[in-house]
Amino acid sequence: MNPFTTFTATTAVFYMMAGLAVVCAAGVALSRNILHSAFSLLGTLAGVAGLYFLLGADFVAVVQLLVYVGGILVLILFAVLLTREITDIKISNLSVSILGGLPASLLMLAMVLHTTIKAPFKMTVAVVAPTVNRLGDALLREYLLPFEVVSVVLLMALVGSMVIARRAVKDELGERDENPEEERV
Repeated sequence: MNPFTTFTATTAVFYMMAGLAVVCAAGVALSRNILHSAFSLLGTLAGVAGLYFLLGADFVAVVQLLVYVGGILVLILFAVLLTREITDIKISNLSVSILGGLPASLLMLAMVLHTTIKAPFKMTVAVVAPTVNRLGDALLREYLLPFEVVSVVLLMALVGSMVIARRAVKDELGERDENPEEERV
């Protein structure tokens, strides 16, 4: 059965979310402005979250929105907006060009389209069931020990990064005290 013959509302939403993710991912890769790339990343992550919702993976979709869109992307945007003179930096890579990658990209696109059209996809009806209950039970029963080990490792990493950052601030303050003629910003 050809997947292109049955076109439902779910199929339309899938193509819209996939198109959003792909177009915004191209914007991330091809934009010369880092702020535009960050906002394109927002569209990419939102499109992927929409695909997760469509697939019935509600927990993964909400985590995608909260962690990546709500946390990491906001952190990236703050870093970009608060960094001085980021637009004055000219970064160029002369060894890579669009013309050099165009044949490989077109070949890869042709292979993906050929595989997509020729593959015998099995159409099944997805059973929508909440995944949070099963995930919570699994984390608090079968995977309790690995869950706690990961939490302790993350806590140690957080404390270690705070110690390293504090040591760096102390070293920086010590150097300023030794060189009083340096301008303090």
